[in-house]
Amino acid sequence: MKKNSTPATGTTWTGMVPVDDTALAVTDTGGPGIPVVYLNGQFATQGYWRRVIAELGPGWRHITYDERARGKSKRSADYSFEAAVRDVDAVLAARGVDRALVAGWSYGAFVAAHWAGRNPERALGAVLVEGAQPYDWLDEAMEKRIRKLFRRMGWFLPLLRPTGLTPRMNAEQMANTNIELGRLARESELGPVLDGITVPARYVVASGASLGSKGDEQERIRAGLDAVTARNPNIRISAKVASNHDAILKKDFAAIAEAVREVAAHDRGEQ
Repeated sequence: MKKNSTPATGTTWTGMVPVDDTALAVTDTGGPGIPVVYLNGQFATQGYWRRVIAELGPGWRHITYDERARGKSKRSADYSFEAAVRDVDAVLAARGVDRALVAGWSYGAFVAAHWAGRNPERALGAVLVEGAQPYDWLDEAMEKRIRKLFRRMGWFLPLLRPTGLTPRMNAEQMANTNIELGRLARESELGPVLDGITVPARYVVASGASLGSKGDEQERIRAGLDAVTARNPNIRISAKVASNHDAILKKDFAAIAEAVREVAAHDRGEQ
């Protein structure tokens, strides 16, 4: 592991951060700017954020990392959601960062919402991109559908791992994390988390479908945010963009960067 001193200049640090039984691949651009921690989609890697980071530019301190068994990070015996939330703290502690703005896409939006809600004194705010939308989409039939899908994919997933397109997890582990997310997305579970957020939070939502969704399913999920923003004045929808769930970081990075600026300005009392 490389030395974990906090960069005082814009020198980028890359290295492995040990946590529990694994180690996470981390990149930290350093510098005096506001720290932004980027939290990835369920099976995505830190590289997905490169356009957002480029749009924001060097005036910010950008911290990205690969989650357990994703990208260059090591395998683990624990791929639970709680482990993902704990890993935010582990990365921040390793990089000497006390307060940060969290930005999460898809699965990462759930992690960002939970972390911001639990750490109001440490969270500068949260940007939630196409995720953390309360909706009861998981039932017994859907759980069976998810398990069947990942079993079917199981034979060729190892072939894709050298490309970095799939995590170093087996089909059952991947299905379990997806099912756990469905349970966390239920109104009864996620609603109270969002209601308890006391820092500025901004959503960026897409308009199209997502991989695996059917018909207007994704739009019905997004509609649940109306009640969220009505109940909690700290939470607003910053933008609804034209792209779909899977392409939003690639095509609408400017809107996401603007939401980051909006949250930071609110924290500074500029709006």
